[in-house]
Amino acid sequence: MEPRIKEKIQKEINPSLKEMFGYKNLYMGPKIEKVVLNMGLGLDGNDSKIVNSCQDDLANITGQKPVITKFRKSIANFKTRKNTNSGLKVTLRKNKMYEFIDRLVNIALPRIKDFRGLDPKAFDKFGNYTFGIKEQIVFPEVNFDKVDKIRGLDITVVIKSIDKKHSFELLKKLNFPFKETRSN
Repeated sequence: MEPRIKEKIQKEINPSLKEMFGYKNLYMGPKIEKVVLNMGLGLDGNDSKIVNSCQDDLANITGQKPVITKFRKSIANFKTRKNTNSGLKVTLRKNKMYEFIDRLVNIALPRIKDFRGLDPKAFDKFGNYTFGIKEQIVFPEVNFDKVDKIRGLDITVVIKSIDKKHSFELLKKLNFPFKETRSN
C-alpha cells in the first residue's frame, strides 16, 4: 500500500509546485531522496547496555535497525579513542521514509513541549533541511518507562532541488510547522 504522503506529493504537491515555479515537467521539481536520523552518544558509547537501549529506541522509531558509528580519530580533549562507538544512525528511503515523515509531522512534532516551529533558515546550500529534537520520547513508539536517559537526535531531510526556496515550499506543503518570518 502506498503511503498517503507519497500519494499527496504525486497528485497534489508536484502539480502545484510545477505551476508555482514554472517547471517544464513534474520531474524538475524538488524530490525527497532520503531521511537520515543521527543520535550521538558521546562517552555513553562505551557502555553496551546504553548502546543497545538506544539502538532499540531508534529501531522502534524508524522500523529499521540503526548502524553504530565509530570515532575516526582519537582526541584527548574530548576523551575519545579511535574506533570506539560514537553514536547511531539510520537512513530511510522509499516508503519507510514517507511513513516516517508522516509520523514526524503529524504526531511527534506537535508533542514537543513549548514548540514554536522549525527554523526556516536551517537549509544548507543544496536545499537539504536539518533540525534537532531534544527528546526522543516525543515519538509514541518509544516506551517512556524503559528510557534510562533522555537523548536528542538530529534529522536530515535530503532533498534534490534547484534552490532552497523550492525545498522550503515542498516541506511547507507537507505541513512542516515552520516559524513565521517577521518583516520589520
